[in-house]
Amino acid sequence: MVRDNSLGAIFRVAFHYIAVKGATIADNARDIDFAMRWGFGWNVGPFETWQASGWQEVAGWVKEDIDAGKALCNAPLPAWVFDGQVAKNAGVHTAEGSWSAASGTYVPRSTLAVYDRQAFRAPVLGTGAATGATAGTTFFEDESVRIWHQNDDVLVLSLKTKMHVIGPGVIEGMEKAIAEAEKNFKGLVIWSADAADGGAFSAGADLQAMLPLFMSGGVKAIEPAISRLQDAHQALKYANIPVVAAVSGLALGGGCELMMHAAKRVASIESYIGLVEVGVGLVPGGGGLKEAAVRAAADAKGTDLLQFLKNYFTNAATAAVSKSALEAQKMGYLSADDVIVFNPYELLHVAKVEARAMFDAGYRAPMRKLVPVTGRHGIATISGQLINMRDGGFISAHDFKLGKMIAEVVCGGDIDNGSLVSEQWLLDMERRAFMELLNHPKTQERIMGMMQTGKPVRN
Repeated sequence: MVRDNSLGAIFRVAFHYIAVKGATIADNARDIDFAMRWGFGWNVGPFETWQASGWQEVAGWVKEDIDAGKALCNAPLPAWVFDGQVAKNAGVHTAEGSWSAASGTYVPRSTLAVYDRQAFRAPVLGTGAATGATAGTTFFEDESVRIWHQNDDVLVLSLKTKMHVIGPGVIEGMEKAIAEAEKNFKGLVIWSADAADGGAFSAGADLQAMLPLFMSGGVKAIEPAISRLQDAHQALKYANIPVVAAVSGLALGGGCELMMHAAKRVASIESYIGLVEVGVGLVPGGGGLKEAAVRAAADAKGTDLLQFLKNYFTNAATAAVSKSALEAQKMGYLSADDVIVFNPYELLHVAKVEARAMFDAGYRAPMRKLVPVTGRHGIATISGQLINMRDGGFISAHDFKLGKMIAEVVCGGDIDNGSLVSEQWLLDMERRAFMELLNHPKTQERIMGMMQTGKPVRN
């Protein structure tokens, strides 16, 4: 911490207040830090900041401010700041607990049974507690993923990329995790260490990783990567052990597709899920549209398929994102039997429980079935609505093209209404549409705009 600036002065005022009033406003220093982090969005609490900056040095600065009349009040710092256990431990947070000014002791974390559901409790700087990034036994780790377990029959795949985007390293990690889980574990959970701290489940495909391939070999160089992603997602869906996606935060584009291919999803209430590829001028290419067709057919149960398909089409064509896990259920991204949890720190525990329960109940991979589609009948119906929107000025010509291509995929292409197609048929259509759009100048404008500014380009 820099002493001689306005920010340092503001922090010293805060440190003065929490030291003087700590005994009357909270049971211990940990509760004060949590209140500021959870209630006011601080990444690090005030006591944590003080301790990390050098307890004794900062305490001396605060005392000097008080003595010089620069503090907001002249109340002296309590004796415990300079003497006794806090001074000896150079802070209020230790492995044994956090300092309580009221009782004059270090107070350990609560041992109530409810906390058994939290595999990794909210960390406090200085306690040295294990975190999801380092705990357990690591099977494999590189810069993209960590595959690990805690000797509880469930393998965990944690993504380490920025925003947990999906690139070649993550795809390879998925392949390794499935192979190991099928050999030696009851299930596989996809969960990342920052899930409870606002981290994304996955913000989608890694566009930056695609750029070198595109520059060196053009569109054709990217197609094998898209095919491998589709195959990895299919491997998740048809794995011989249950795969549970522990979803929290953003699950967009490829992240949404990854989640959709799991056998079950356990989602934090604050989950924001959607197929948003049209924002960069593309269509979902990792099996999202294929899953939309499969789910619509399952929902229809032999009735008018198009009525159920429209919801999935609209969500993908408008890049709709759920505002919560509950809304994601209504949108069809989460199933009725998926689990929604309100405490993100319980996400990993609940996901593991679900995986073990599914295995113990005799889980078997779903049987591959043919999918009924609406064919040219559905394409014509949806295209009529898109034409009205285009001619009315509600969407651009490129938006129309994107919508038309999404309709063609989810409807199964230029075939008869009621035809049965394989999932691979739909995946091939997805991939062809993705590759065609990737070569389109308007799509390239959107991709470059998103990469340069982080905002969608409307063209």
